[in-house]
This record gives sequence, C-alpha cells and structure tokens, in this order.
Amino acid sequence: MQKFLPFLKWVPTYSWAFLKKDIFAGLTVAIILIPQAMAYAMIAGLPPVYGLYASLFPLFIYTFLGTSRQLAIGPVAMDSLLVAASLGALAINGIENYIAMAIFLAFLVGSIQLLLGVFRMGFLVNFLSKPVISGFTSGAALIIIFSQVKHILGTDVENSPQFFELVGNVFSKIDQTNIYDLVIGLSAIILIVLLKKWNKRIPAILLAVVVGVLLVYSLHLDVNGIKIVGAIPTGLPSFNIPQISFENIISMWPIALTIALVGYLEAISIGTALEEKNNDNNLDANQELVAIGASNLVGSFFQSYPVTASFSRSAISGEAGGKTNLSGFFTMILVVVTLFFLAPLFYYLPKAVLGAIIMVSVFGLLNVSYPKRLWKNRKDEFLVLFLTFLITLFIGIPQGILAGVLFSLLVMVYRTSKPHFAELGNIKNSDYYKNIDRFGEEIIVRDDLLIVRFDSQLYFGNKKYFREELFKYITAKGSNLKGVILNAEAINYIDSSAATMLVQIIVELHERGLQFIIAGAIGPTRDIIFSSEIISALQKDFLFVKTKEAVDFFDNPERVNLLRDKVAYQKNGN
Repeated sequence: MQKFLPFLKWVPTYSWAFLKKDIFAGLTVAIILIPQAMAYAMIAGLPPVYGLYASLFPLFIYTFLGTSRQLAIGPVAMDSLLVAASLGALAINGIENYIAMAIFLAFLVGSIQLLLGVFRMGFLVNFLSKPVISGFTSGAALIIIFSQVKHILGTDVENSPQFFELVGNVFSKIDQTNIYDLVIGLSAIILIVLLKKWNKRIPAILLAVVVGVLLVYSLHLDVNGIKIVGAIPTGLPSFNIPQISFENIISMWPIALTIALVGYLEAISIGTALEEKNNDNNLDANQELVAIGASNLVGSFFQSYPVTASFSRSAISGEAGGKTNLSGFFTMILVVVTLFFLAPLFYYLPKAVLGAIIMVSVFGLLNVSYPKRLWKNRKDEFLVLFLTFLITLFIGIPQGILAGVLFSLLVMVYRTSKPHFAELGNIKNSDYYKNIDRFGEEIIVRDDLLIVRFDSQLYFGNKKYFREELFKYITAKGSNLKGVILNAEAINYIDSSAATMLVQIIVELHERGLQFIIAGAIGPTRDIIFSSEIISALQKDFLFVKTKEAVDFFDNPERVNLLRDKVAYQKNGN
C-alpha cells in the first residue's frame, strides 16, 4: 500500500514538531503562489482566477500520491507558455471555448502522465537531454518575457509563439503606451529585483502586489486607463467534465505529450536537486509520473489547466523548513481562503505588476554560463543547444523541443558510428595494457602482435568503421604481424549484423595465417558470442578474461592450455 499511496510512509511517523514547520512552509509558498498563479494564467491566455483553480485540487492530490517531501506543485511559466502556444495554433472562437480546451488539455496531459507512470515509462524523459532543455527554456523564456511587455506598456498586443512576430507586434503598438502602466510595471520590476538582492526572505512579490493595489485604489489610477485584474469570482471551482472528443484528442495529443514530458522532467529535476541538497532518498521517478498525472487529471474536473513542479516555490518550501507533503496541503488551504474571502482585494491589482512578476521570475531561465561551457568543451552539444534555441525562438516551441530531441539523437548516432578505436601496449613492468598514444615511451609495442580496443557497442551503424580501422592497423604492422587481440571490455552489445561482420573478419585473418583472440568480454557480450556463429569461427580456446592471459597464450599456447586444464580439474573436483 505504501508503494501506491506514499503518504502512508510519513503519516505513521508524523510528529507535532513537523506540523509547525509544514504550516509555515505551506503559508510561505502560498504567499508567492497566489500572485504567481494569477500571472501564469495570463501567460496561458486564461483569466487570472484559473491560476488559483490550478492551485487547489492538484496540490491536494499530490499531497497523498507524491514521493518528494518538498516539491511545490502548481502553475508554472513553461507549461503556461506551452498551453498558449498549442491553443493559439488552433482556430478557437471565444474565451469560453478557449478555457474549455485548456481544461481538456490538462485532462489529456494527466492521462498521458498517468499511463506512462503505470507502465513505468519514465525513462522516455531521458531523451530530453540537458542541451535540449537549456536551449528550449532559454528560447521560451525570451518569448515569455516579450509576451508580458504588453502589460508593462498597457497596450493590446497580439500574442504569437514566434519571437520575431511577437517583437514586431510589440513595436507596432509602442506608440500607444500608457505611461501609468509603464511606470508601475518598471517600478515593480525594480522593487522585486532590489528586495531579492537585499534579502531573499522578504516576500518581494507579495509586497509588489500590495503596493500596486494600494496605489491604484488610493490614487484612483484606474480612471487613467490602467489595466487591472478586475472582479475575481469567489468560491471554489465547480465540478465539470472536460469536453472530451475524438477530434480534440487527435488535434492536441502531440502538444499534450510534449507538456507531459517537459512537466515531468521539470518535476524530476527539481525533486532530485532537493533530495541531493537535503540528503534524502524518497523520490520514486515512476510514482512521480503517477502523482503529477493524477494531479492534472483530477484538476481538470475542477477547471485546472496543466501544472507541474515549480523550482522557485520548491526551493522556498525547503528553505522554510517543510518536512512532509502536508506543507502543500496548507498552501492549498490559503488559496481556498483567498478564493472565498480575499479575492476582492485583487480587484485593483494592475496587470503591469503581474507582468513584472512573470518577467522577473522567468529571467532566471535564461542560462548563459552553460552554453559557454559547452562551447569550450562540447561543441557538438553546443550546436544542439543553439539549434534548439533558434528553432524555439523563430519557428515554435513544440517544434523546438522535437527538433532538439532529433538533433540529440543524430549526435548520439554519429558518435556511436565512429567511436574511439585505440591500439594498446603493455606498460613496462606491469600487467596493464593501455592506449599507446597516451603513455608514450612507457609502453611496450610489439611488431608481431596487434592489440586493439573498441570503445562502443558493435552494431550495424559502426561495423564498417570497425572493419576499416582494424585493417588499417593491421596493414600498418606489416609482414611481421602474427596475431590480433581484440580487447572487448568496452563492447557491451553485438547485434546480428556486427556478429556476421566479426565472423567474416575472423575467417579472413585465419586465411592470412593470423591468430584472432578476444579478451575481456563482459557477461552479456560473452553470451552473444556463445549464442552466435562467432564462437564457431573463433573457438573457445581463443576467448580470455584478461588481455595479459591472451598475450601469454599467444606467446606460449601450450603452457596456457595446461593451466586451463588444471583450473578446470580443480573446479570440477575430478
């Protein structure tokens, strides 16, 4: 039961000492979450109240199903932008239909995550490499930042998932700037940034919201055309079944899969980082898929759009001393209180302040140091990052993720098609055999024996390269060569195409009068050797555990065979 209901692990050992810390952490996160949630709903193209709706039942479900003790679930900027990008590409008429499709998207995302979790498919997220995520998030961050410029300017600017169109739309309306919105928005940005630099414990976002509301209300700035949040519906969201249809599933499953994987990757990355920091070991990757999937699925029946873990709020939860998932429950309680009693207080909240909150929060997603490191040390991975960044910025967010994954796979295939191939020699006065290019004069290289190492699996994509490199080394040895030893320590797999190629090489070398020996093959590779035709061409006597044994056999095969017989005799007790 603890496996399927993780809360059963911490409830029996829960103490009153934890309660105070969980309450404090939950309320601290809620203070940040409430304005952030309304701001992120605006990114998604939804009324601000839907950010609060997305901060209710998903948090409640994760409290009981999640395995991370400090992960803060709720609306985030990335998922909100993906929602806006996906729904913006569809011909949706009216805000009611738009909201309905956003809620259905949460249902679809939750269903996908839940199924992946049930079938333990969490490994799929491994295809989203760090360069892809970095390029994607940096591109998306710029799009998010510029999508909020309209709130700072106080103008109506048409949104676009493509950066250059968005920038063009902003500049086309810059002459319509409302000076009051501009001053409030820039002041809010400066206030939040300065307070965070001065003391991170100060709730800078909450203070910016309070100051913004007081200024508009006391000075009656709303009569000057300042855009405000306006009336927020009070009470809990009603239960509604999402508008499920076959047409909607067909049109939205690609973006739903993208949001499901990106959201899961965010949650796992944040959860892992927090566990390493706190020296915990509670996170279960597949159970997290179930928990987040169930949170989205149940939330969709209560008017929630897709949610996942927030890095900033999770970090705040940890710093505030949250001990268990119950801190998320207390966060939800304050959101409920807000919906019932505090919602009218946000009536005069300027949208420019919400835009400022988003811009400051998202700016941290822009990562410059990581691309610099890749440029110095991993130019192929830098290329993947840069191309992902450009495609995300100038073509589209889903296209950027898909292209990034494809680029990563192409780089991986290229690397495995031409892996490291080295000639080995004996280090003087030792039994070690190492790359002759790395140890120089300390290596003994023989003319009559070639020892090579292939640092990859052998498969159809690199079998031709293996053959060419091997015969290049054989030719370089000249007529004195009598034998070849393949150090197979790094070969963890041999497919059928490569096995056939290896048999052909063994036969060809035997026809040339050269011995062929395999040394150091690990268990799975040995199984393949024995289950394929390789063993027939090679013969069992030419298969060794260590390179040193293979060299001894080459130098004195009769003595080695006698030792083998002695070991077999002692082992069998005959």
